[in-house]
Amino acid sequence: MQAELLIHSQWILTLDPENRQLTDHAVAIADGRILAILPYAEARQSVEAQRVVELPGHALIPGLVNAHTHAAMSLMRGLADDLPLMTWLHDHIWPTEKRWVDPSFVADGTRLAVLEMLRGGVTCFNDMYFYPEVTAHVTAEAGMRAVVGMIVVDFPTGYAESADDYIAKGLALHEQYRNHPLIRIGFAPHSPYAVSDGPLQRVQILANELDVPIHIHLHETRDEVVQSLRDHGERPISRLDQLGLIGPSLVAIHMTQLEDAEIARLAETGAHVVHCPESNLKLASGFCPVAKLLEAGVNVALGTDGAASNNDLNLLGEMRTAALLGKGVAGSASAIPAMDALRMATINGARALGMDDTIGSIEPGKSADLVALDLRDAHTQPLYHPVSQLVYAAGRHQVRQVWIQGLQVIRDGVPTTVNPTEVISAAQVWGERLTRHA
Repeated sequence: MQAELLIHSQWILTLDPENRQLTDHAVAIADGRILAILPYAEARQSVEAQRVVELPGHALIPGLVNAHTHAAMSLMRGLADDLPLMTWLHDHIWPTEKRWVDPSFVADGTRLAVLEMLRGGVTCFNDMYFYPEVTAHVTAEAGMRAVVGMIVVDFPTGYAESADDYIAKGLALHEQYRNHPLIRIGFAPHSPYAVSDGPLQRVQILANELDVPIHIHLHETRDEVVQSLRDHGERPISRLDQLGLIGPSLVAIHMTQLEDAEIARLAETGAHVVHCPESNLKLASGFCPVAKLLEAGVNVALGTDGAASNNDLNLLGEMRTAALLGKGVAGSASAIPAMDALRMATINGARALGMDDTIGSIEPGKSADLVALDLRDAHTQPLYHPVSQLVYAAGRHQVRQVWIQGLQVIRDGVPTTVNPTEVISAAQVWGERLTRHA
């Protein structure tokens, strides 16, 4: 077998349907795809590789999928902390965005987010923000994978004048990236309270025609539900269901306010939920009933939300928080075991974005989006169960190698496609600018 790359790792956590955990195996890669996974002794005899990477003491996992974020908001990290969601949004974030957000802001903020996520083992993210064409360009330039949202809101911003204008710009972006190997375009109506019925119905029709996901904040807070009952006479999920949006294309973010009947409806329709535990905790938004959702058969993925409300894009940390919080909410120490948390950050995220045939697990034929973590640090030793150590103890500094579609974007902890000095310098300039004019 001819291969461009052979990666030999002490452990390979495949996240395939059997959740195989392989020891002393190797992954053969060619043309950006996984050719085979086989015992290393066999690989040495049967694989002729141009390059061999030896990873003793490492765990090789699929690239992490951050299923919800606002990448450019990294430039607002720590700007308005310790405030309730609506105060945070109305009094701080939205005024800052109105004054400062433009293509250069989005470019520099996205570069900062891409650098942080790559260093943390995230190889794909699902984004919702203004100037999505800039996010798409910057992400592709870095060799990273993303689903970039066609943002839709009712009100005018510097990016667009009306819901129709947002949709028109989004459709042009979708056409531009229709066949791109790394960038996919989906719809991103902000929330039921920011988008009226007409645009939501149009989004649903277009999403079905284009076969793309609909990425929306939903049931994030109790206030959102109360407002919907007051303004529409029904809960947000019921309203979206009446409009035809509750289905397999829906990627519903947060979902902290759920009744049992709503969970059953999500399972029945094949809708996806993205859990953002640390953002929800920081904004005191509530608790997503993850154990109930998984038990009902709902696909649950993980997201960080934006760095303005988290305050990081650390999906390894999000896994740990999700596992621990899930146990507390369910009142059961066996709820959200480590393997479930790891699946939420990999294959479940890929499935939510309609990309599980390409990424999310280590299987022959899939893209070589891979992450190697060095588990030889003191805080991940002794090592009884690699998955448990990854979820409950590992940190981002242990991410040593990252490949996306076979291209190495992190080598020995150092980015190869992004210049950290330039990215951080640009972020500091923005920080000084926003502070000066606060």
